[in-house]
Amino acid sequence: MSAESDAVQRAMAGDHEAFSRLAERSMGKLYRSAILILRNRDEAEEAVQEAIIRAWRWLPTLRDPQKFDGWLYRLLVHACQDEVRKRDRALRHFDSGHIERGRDQLAAILDNEELDEPLSRLTPDQRAVLVLVYYLGFSLRDAAPVLGIRVGTLKSRLHRSLRALQSDLTRNRPDGTKQEVIR
Repeated sequence: MSAESDAVQRAMAGDHEAFSRLAERSMGKLYRSAILILRNRDEAEEAVQEAIIRAWRWLPTLRDPQKFDGWLYRLLVHACQDEVRKRDRALRHFDSGHIERGRDQLAAILDNEELDEPLSRLTPDQRAVLVLVYYLGFSLRDAAPVLGIRVGTLKSRLHRSLRALQSDLTRNRPDGTKQEVIR
């Protein structure tokens, strides 16, 4: 049994210290992933906090301690989706002309600054697929359950997300030439 699996099992049994270490180890990637999905620091912080709270609350229901990371990222994706719903509900109550929503300029997180603006134009679901596969390095087989979809559905979403990103990059290049999106 790996040290991480052991820590997950201890946390499942109620060991606060073991859970704190697991959460702390994951915090940086959770936050960066939430930023990439939500494009807003405050919402990303809320989503990460909610994912960690849900993880502690629902940890006893985890069936396979070795799948902790995938399970935690699934909780994060759901928390991000909840943040988007909260934002949308709040926006419906206000005249959009009176809302100033600053763009989150975290180009340091992105390996390619040219992707920052085009990524912000994708939907949160499209960004979630790209983050899981290209940023976090999940295989298609591992990313599908995190999103609660089948591998075939993931492949089509990934394809559509990449096409939308490619189209946006091509449309916004001064010379109109294509460039490779993901290397």
